[in-house]
This record gives sequence, structure tokens and C-alpha cells, in this order.
Amino acid sequence: MAAQPRFRRVVRYGPVQVGTYYDGRGREKHTAACTAPRCGFAVDYDSRAAAQLAARTHRCPVR
Repeated sequence: MAAQPRFRRVVRYGPVQVGTYYDGRGREKHTAACTAPRCGFAVDYDSRAAAQLAARTHRCPVR
């Protein structure tokens, strides 16, 4: 059973949250996840800049 990641440096860009965590191999990862209902957008990146760009440009398909 995999442990839940502990997010740090969580920032919000509209409905999208960007957080940093360490994966199971000790590498730093960054995720962007939309908190809007029924959206389902969540992506992992190796760089924080890429995750922030994805968060700023994300448009929810569900309205």
C-alpha cells in the first residue's frame, strides 16, 4: 500500500492548486490539480515552473 504524499508549498491559482512532494524514490515532484467539481485535472511535473504554467492556463471543461 502506497503512502499518501505530504504536500508542501501549496499555492492556489483560481481553482487549481500546485503542490510539491517527494515521490517514493526521493525525487522532488510538483503537481497541479483542479479542485472544481467533476473536472478531474491533475498532472505531475518535474519542475515547479511547468506545474505553475499548467495551473495558470488550465480551463475547466465542465461549467
